Amino acid sequence: MGCDLVVVGLGYVGLPLARAAGAAGLTVAGLDVSDQVVDGLCAGRSHIQDISDRDVAQMLTAGFTATTDPAVLSTAETVAICVPTGLATDGTPDLGPLLQASTTVARHLRPGTLVVVESTSSPGTTDELIRPILERAGLVAGSDFYLAYSPERIDPGNHAFRIPNTPKVVGGHTPLCAKRCAAFYEHFVDAVVIAGGTREAELAKLLENTYRNVNIALVNEFAMYCHGQGIDVWDVLRCAATKPFGFQSFRPGAGVGGHCIPVDPVYLMHQAGADGFTFRTVATAQQVNHEMPAHVARRVTGLLGDAGCSIAGAEVLLLGVSYKPDVADLRESPATAVARCLAGLGATVRFHDPYVDRFPVEGADLPRVADPYRAAAHADISVLLQGHHAYSVDRLSSVAKLLFDTTGQASGECVVRL
Repeated sequence: MGCDLVVVGLGYVGLPLARAAGAAGLTVAGLDVSDQVVDGLCAGRSHIQDISDRDVAQMLTAGFTATTDPAVLSTAETVAICVPTGLATDGTPDLGPLLQASTTVARHLRPGTLVVVESTSSPGTTDELIRPILERAGLVAGSDFYLAYSPERIDPGNHAFRIPNTPKVVGGHTPLCAKRCAAFYEHFVDAVVIAGGTREAELAKLLENTYRNVNIALVNEFAMYCHGQGIDVWDVLRCAATKPFGFQSFRPGAGVGGHCIPVDPVYLMHQAGADGFTFRTVATAQQVNHEMPAHVARRVTGLLGDAGCSIAGAEVLLLGVSYKPDVADLRESPATAVARCLAGLGATVRFHDPYVDRFPVEGADLPRVADPYRAAAHADISVLLQGHHAYSVDRLSSVAKLLFDTTGQASGECVVRL
């Protein structure tokens, strides 16, 4: 029996895609290398925050199946590759999972199949790396099968914009490939935008998140400058944000995290370097954002010193260690670097996060407190890294001995803001 869509990689990108396609009436299967992920989904359990167990149950009722058997690919009309493309241990782009997934797809590729790459990649990846892999068995992209790139735009925790109401960019190996890909996504996405080709679509994705990275770096640098000058950066931002044109407000913090913003600029600069081009603005922004955790640690050290307490042996409580508010995602979270810096200075560091039970730093789990308010009352200093809605900022402000707020939400006698 044929399958309208097989999603390769059932993580933060693949599972929501499978759900959206299934909800539109398409027959969907999912392929993943993890037995734990597949067994959980088959039992009705979700492993990502944005998809509930109830959602998985509805998917199963609608006919969704999950498997570790690549043979399912031979039944697909469309294959969407949604595997992670992160960074290697040396900080360079890691295309290993994408190349491995493409090799698996190639072994089961049939004539007429549409293959869509959704994983973030550098311009040229789809045509120059993925296409030759898919063509190894003799089928030719653009004539025997269709090949396209369509960057994922998943924003974990964002309930306003999901797959159906987020415009979908598609770029084809040929115009016919693009047309075929657009027709597929139009089944469950309100607006589809056709790019000039796969390279344009790939680079559009990198531009989207590099834009955010650069602007976050700008306000982070503003925060450092304002601190040195005794200026309230949050008031500066509040005033600037009243301009109804020509300005978009970004907020400073302890750094940048997640699966895209700190990673995509690396893909951009790596490819640009290979092409003999240097993105000076992007490189500077990366440096600024990488410096923010150390800046936070220095601020904490200074605040403790002002209070007559040494950082060595001080009890420091980190509040909110995920990379963004109201999610459990720890990928590239700046909280890891903040904790590492503070521990390296001799502080005793503990944490609380309503969504995170384990927070590994340097190969060991940081101690987790059960009650953030009671812990804040005892800690020498508490550091609000993430403004989860589950926290009562007013209560934290009133009970903490000293609260360093990197989110700009708290106020009170014992509160100091970034």
